[in-house]
Amino acid sequence: MLLAAGRGERMRPLTDRCPKPLLLVRGKSLLQWQLEALLRGGCHRAVINTAWLGDLIPDTFQSHFAIQPGQNKPDMLLNIEQIQISYSHEGRDFGAALETAGGICRALPLLCPPAVEGGGEVFWVLAGDVFTPGFEFNGQAAARFARSGLLAHLWLVPNPAHNPRGDFGLDAASGLALNLAADDPRPRYTYSTIGLYHRALFAPPWCPIPAGNPQGTKAALAPLLRAAMDQGLVSAELYTGDWTDVGTPQRLAQLNTD
Repeated sequence: MLLAAGRGERMRPLTDRCPKPLLLVRGKSLLQWQLEALLRGGCHRAVINTAWLGDLIPDTFQSHFAIQPGQNKPDMLLNIEQIQISYSHEGRDFGAALETAGGICRALPLLCPPAVEGGGEVFWVLAGDVFTPGFEFNGQAAARFARSGLLAHLWLVPNPAHNPRGDFGLDAASGLALNLAADDPRPRYTYSTIGLYHRALFAPPWCPIPAGNPQGTKAALAPLLRAAMDQGLVSAELYTGDWTDVGTPQRLAQLNTD
């Protein structure tokens, strides 16, 4: 699942007429960078949630994506590796984005459809506004996670200047993510917004929102993760490759200058 529903307030005025995930980094939109990486990793189905200027995203990518410039129609892609894209239109259905956990719950019937072969219970989640060109969406990592019995596996990054305190701890011996108290001296790292998730995290007792989120309930993801961490059900690893949260026009400009 690619999270692409946010307003991008800090990116204004760039996002007044363009959803943040469609902003260009080195000639390609942030979403295109991520779809290409998913396709290289062997992913062939994706769900994108939308809200702010949401129609522009399906207008851009339609129902299929392939690493073939200028070929984006299904009848031209029959012999080309491609990703089938579904959309969860939060803005169209509820008037606004549903936050991360609310959006995932809304998309669960698309993410884990029982009728789709290989649909499974495990899926990737990544934000549509991060730039991490070297990250590999490894199928073996997904398979290990599916066998682990855990509820989530997160990729953490060294803390950027805009988040110096970080988000979560990491126990190197066990590989578990830690929900550290405010006064805990152990190091914290920033959640990269890339993770593997089991659908069970978005069901009771962790999440009260029914699958499909028919009421459009807004809910954040961090409380679910922290509750699961307290029970030792979230693992993590540190990613030290290039990673940028493209949250301001200045960071975008720097990426396009580097």
